[in-house]
Amino acid sequence: MDILELKREFQTYKEKISGIKQTVKLEEREKTVEELEKKTTEDGFWNDKKESQSVIKKINENKDLINEYKQIENMYHDEEVLIEFVDMGEEDFVAELEEKHKKLAHEIDTLDVKLLLDGKYDGNNAIITIHSGAGGTEACDWVDMLYRMYSRWFSEKGYKVSQLDFMPGDSVGIKSITLLVEGVYAYGYLKAEKGVHRLVRISPFDANKKRHTSFASVDVLPEVDETVEVEINPGDLRIDTYRAGGAGGQHVNMTDSAVRITHIPTGIVTTCQQERSQLLNREKAMKVLQAKLLDLEIKKKEEEMKKLQGEQTDIGWGNQIRSYVFQPYTMVKDHRTGCESGNIRAVMDGDIDDFVNAYLRWIKR
Repeated sequence: MDILELKREFQTYKEKISGIKQTVKLEEREKTVEELEKKTTEDGFWNDKKESQSVIKKINENKDLINEYKQIENMYHDEEVLIEFVDMGEEDFVAELEEKHKKLAHEIDTLDVKLLLDGKYDGNNAIITIHSGAGGTEACDWVDMLYRMYSRWFSEKGYKVSQLDFMPGDSVGIKSITLLVEGVYAYGYLKAEKGVHRLVRISPFDANKKRHTSFASVDVLPEVDETVEVEINPGDLRIDTYRAGGAGGQHVNMTDSAVRITHIPTGIVTTCQQERSQLLNREKAMKVLQAKLLDLEIKKKEEEMKKLQGEQTDIGWGNQIRSYVFQPYTMVKDHRTGCESGNIRAVMDGDIDDFVNAYLRWIKR
């Protein structure tokens, strides 16, 4: 980057950082953290598990934002010093200046987007399910590709991922997979991925090398933690156990450890078969059920208030939120925001931040 252009861009950062400071409400957050930390020292604070978890969560969320803002402020002052050195003719600092400038721009953009995550459940862990749709074998392979894409994104974010349920394709790929994604703002970011994803490519399974279109749906729910109440009447549940599938041999599960829970009033079914313990599988299946019931309540309220939620769409033509085209050209395009990328290899390797950020800005507008 040209140094003059860099300096002009740097001048705009002061205003951006000032705007972020106002949004973060730094002094107010610092006061909140101080008050909440005093609360943790009160007698009996830890006796109420639900309340103590809620307080600790608020402390950590506020501290994270405070620290991120202060880091950006420090990076700004560091770059300011480097610009002064370069202006004095110290050419050795040019490369370092350019590198720090890029990092500062990235950090400002990242925090700017994070401040959009102010929804009630945005800070929660996420439960993500990827289902194959129209396309048969192709669609199952497409689910496998999306699973790989998200796995790389999870790793980049430092999120912890555990598999709750898995259904392999008949010959290749995955029919359905459910994952618990644990990390700060996991649901807030991943809600951008909810919808139908469309793939266009020359099929590796077609001897005639024809183009095929495949579909997969991504469903994202906030994990229900101890601070959220979801009432479930035990009498409304039917709980079945069955033998979990496996690769066979010494690893085959010889007990009925897999669990299927049916919520009779709504017809919602959740399963978990990944743990060897029936008790653990039951706990995880209940977590998914709680999340689905919470999501149902959220949708009902949204329908009552704004009528924004339509009927469940089919996983097929005309309903996609994003298209991934491999042939005859390469392009990934989000049909909601217009965000697109020609570097499809990078996207499939987990570089989806631009799409997530564009969605969060779009939904706020």
